[in-house]
Amino acid sequence: MVSAFFYGTLMHPEILKRVIGNDGSQLQMCPALLLDYTRHQVKKEDYPGILPYSQSRAMFDHDLNSEEKSVRGSLVTGLSDEDVRLLDVFEGDQYTRELVSVHPLGPLANIRDIPPIEVKSLVPTTPPSIPMLSELGNPVEAATYVWCFPSSELRAQLWTFEEFVKLNAWKWIGSGCTNNKDYDEVDRRRAMEGTYIDARS
Repeated sequence: MVSAFFYGTLMHPEILKRVIGNDGSQLQMCPALLLDYTRHQVKKEDYPGILPYSQSRAMFDHDLNSEEKSVRGSLVTGLSDEDVRLLDVFEGDQYTRELVSVHPLGPLANIRDIPPIEVKSLVPTTPPSIPMLSELGNPVEAATYVWCFPSSELRAQLWTFEEFVKLNAWKWIGSGCTNNKDYDEVDRRRAMEGTYIDARS
């Protein structure tokens, strides 16, 4: 089983289940923190990409504080090799899958026990300040998807999950995702192999 750190659309349990094509009953999730990376909206898209701060520093006219150069996301455990293969297809060639160390910020919970109304709690509107490094829990190794296209395709403005849930999540879940082109390739790949599962309902 594989652990992964998600920081964008896949932080939403319903979107993650839609991509892997199952109910996620084997998965557990908790808030987590990735240090020394920045998260940016991809231009003309709803979703973000992350870069090591050593690469993204040139995008800013000032040094970022510890909160700004850290990425709050979700740690998900229990992913199968098949789940990861479908996630690779979904992410496409804009990202490379890399191993990083993340710090859990809470206990793991089964993904099926997280009601949609509580999704925002994964990243609170006013989260507590990032603890000092010495106060963080032990880091966990997890796979994540790092932006590998030119940084010029990213906005310098930092992306937030809160804004995504408020403004754009409706395009990715329920009936709103019917014509979402971002699912096309992973759906096509699953259908070719005869394992298509419609998780939209």
